[in-house]
Amino acid sequence: MLPCSRRLITYLRKIGFAINRRYFCDKARTTVNGNANILLKQIEARILAAGPITVADYMKEVLTNPIAGYYMNRDVFGQTGDFITSPEISQMFGELIAVWLVNEWTKCGRPTPFQIAELGPGRGTLMADILRVFSKFNITGSDFSVSLIEVSPYLGQVQEKQLCPSQTQEATELPQGSQHYKQSISLYGSQVRWYNRISDLPRTFTLFLAHEFFDALPIHKLVKVDQGWREVLIDLNREDLTLRYVISRDRTPACLYRLDNESREEFEVSPQSLIIAQAMAARIHKDGGIGLVIDYGHEGEKTDTFRGFKNHKLHDPLVDPGTADLTADVDFAALKWAATHPRAFEDWKANLTYGTVDQKDFLTRLGINLRLEQLLASCQDQDVARNLKSAHKMLTDPMEMGSKFKFLALYPFVMEKILERYPPPGFV
Repeated sequence: MLPCSRRLITYLRKIGFAINRRYFCDKARTTVNGNANILLKQIEARILAAGPITVADYMKEVLTNPIAGYYMNRDVFGQTGDFITSPEISQMFGELIAVWLVNEWTKCGRPTPFQIAELGPGRGTLMADILRVFSKFNITGSDFSVSLIEVSPYLGQVQEKQLCPSQTQEATELPQGSQHYKQSISLYGSQVRWYNRISDLPRTFTLFLAHEFFDALPIHKLVKVDQGWREVLIDLNREDLTLRYVISRDRTPACLYRLDNESREEFEVSPQSLIIAQAMAARIHKDGGIGLVIDYGHEGEKTDTFRGFKNHKLHDPLVDPGTADLTADVDFAALKWAATHPRAFEDWKANLTYGTVDQKDFLTRLGINLRLEQLLASCQDQDVARNLKSAHKMLTDPMEMGSKFKFLALYPFVMEKILERYPPPGFV
């Protein structure tokens, strides 16, 4: 394993040695059974009225229904939630991501003004760590802003409390024609704005960040039968009013996403993921920027990964919709295809892609072992020291998160020569 570079070592020393304890959840778990019953009745009524629905439509309804959607009205992260993300485990994760972003922004010539745009920011923990590190490099003020793409009103409030101590302006107070629906000032003085979609972002140099974002986007499930390709749909069992999988009688529009050389007998495809990846790649080419995608996934070889998580355990995704997270492994091969294949009517060139690499390799090359040593050296509490070591193991152990999570980077084509000489750290 290659050691981190001298520049990265300097950066790690510069960010200081303060230890930020992680309390995985600071709120009691919300009761959701009532909302789940409402959601199930809505899905039943829709199927009875119009027939079976796609897995994609089911995921969208379960996760983002305004009234009873899984993400819309409660905190789902942490020990008393349904899953824990890397930033919630340790500050080391966010610090290393921040150092990587500073390094690559510097490689681009430190253009200003610029923004960091995070897709699906969760509680805002990752962004809080990034802003803290950015402040050590004097990256604050009017030349730098934060753009958060968030559809959940509840999580938007959580992010606001995490990042912004000042009063927030809601949509009713914003200037007419504003693309964002909320704005405030971060603890370090930078503008923070909330958006509904990537197309609403300001046209400026952007550091895109998507951590555990694409895995929650809706997928279609396709299967090869004797008659050709068909789609897996979700229907209602009339006998006991439970949900079940069925196969479409005919080809559906989603079957068009099958590549001619597809060798799998079944696979999953997320058109929304492809659209967002292309939108990100187009912005990177036209306005300048870099993209970093972090998620669990594969390189186009897996088949059936659609599943639910509840209380940190696997859960049948068709049982009690709205009470469990629904997810599918990200097809990184498809994302890279989208970022390198502009549609015929679009005016942008293919991005350069690096990765995927395992989380263990990326963090080790960035210097997580050194960062752990720095924090332990300044630690006076044995319990905190044990937690730091445990977090390091969880983030890097191949049997934990070390091999499950992958990193993918996107760059504009004009940086090809620079990257040949100075390849992105963490990927080589």
